[in-house]
Amino acid sequence: MRLTLTAALSVLFATPAFAAKGPFFSLGNSDFVVLLGLIVFIGILFYYKVPGLIGGMLDKRADDIKSELDEARRLREEAQTLLASYERKQKEVQEQADRIVAAAKEEAATAADKARGDLEKSVTRRLAAAEEQIASAHASAVKDVRDQAVTIAVAAARDVIAKQMTATDANKLIDDAIGQVEAKLH
Repeated sequence: MRLTLTAALSVLFATPAFAAKGPFFSLGNSDFVVLLGLIVFIGILFYYKVPGLIGGMLDKRADDIKSELDEARRLREEAQTLLASYERKQKEVQEQADRIVAAAKEEAATAADKARGDLEKSVTRRLAAAEEQIASAHASAVKDVRDQAVTIAVAAARDVIAKQMTATDANKLIDDAIGQVEAKLH
């Protein structure tokens, strides 16, 4: 309040009339001449409608600013719409990616189960083939042992018979063998 009162008093006492000496309304007073020049200048401004032009320019500038603000609002709304659209698309893409990952995991699990089953079948087939090979090798070994035993038994029987047989017994065996061959051929 005190500051306002001080400012008002200083404006009242600092007028051009108090700054010059002599009568105020004479052309010798520089303050009066300056006042007249100011009044003429302001009159010329009003004659050429400068305040209206300045007001029109300010109004045009205000309209331009308003249209720019409206354009900015419209662009902001478009940007928000675009952002929402991109967020929706991102969400859809993320959901699709999640579905793809889940399907891939499911396919991998299915493939692993199938591979496990195929491996078990392959192992079973190989075990069966190995068992067949073992059985075949066993049969072959048994046959070889029997053949060897027969060969040894025949050799041993020949030796025994050769030691015990006489010439008469040998001729008799030959005659019996010839008789059996003739009976079988006829």
